[in-house]
Amino acid sequence: QVQLVESGGGLVQAGGSLRLSCAASGRTFSGYSAGWFRQAPGKEREFVAAINWSGDSTYYADSVAGRFTISRDNAKNTVYLQMNSLKPEDTAVYYCAYDESLRSLRRGRANYWGQGTQVTVSS
Repeated sequence: QVQLVESGGGLVQAGGSLRLSCAASGRTFSGYSAGWFRQAPGKEREFVAAINWSGDSTYYADSVAGRFTISRDNAKNTVYLQMNSLKPEDTAVYYCAYDESLRSLRRGRANYWGQGTQVTVSS
């Protein structure tokens, strides 16, 4: 059974940092791209960042570019999202996702999704 398990969320003050992790298990994800998405209360889920299998291509939403960094460790089947200079508007449930297509991820579509981790940024 495929599982994507996010961790690292929590409560942080504005200007602080958090590092999210997403551990994948249950199948081989060789060649898969990975991404992070978020959904704030009352809003639709939105794309945050994506990375290809080799890690040499990354994409970010304009709202997080320069503050967030996506990375991966394929030996550990884990994808990370380093979030710096957090703002109250970053408050949301953050989800990781895997898909064979980086393009699909950037469009918000993925074959596999995690359950999400809450990030709350206080002002």
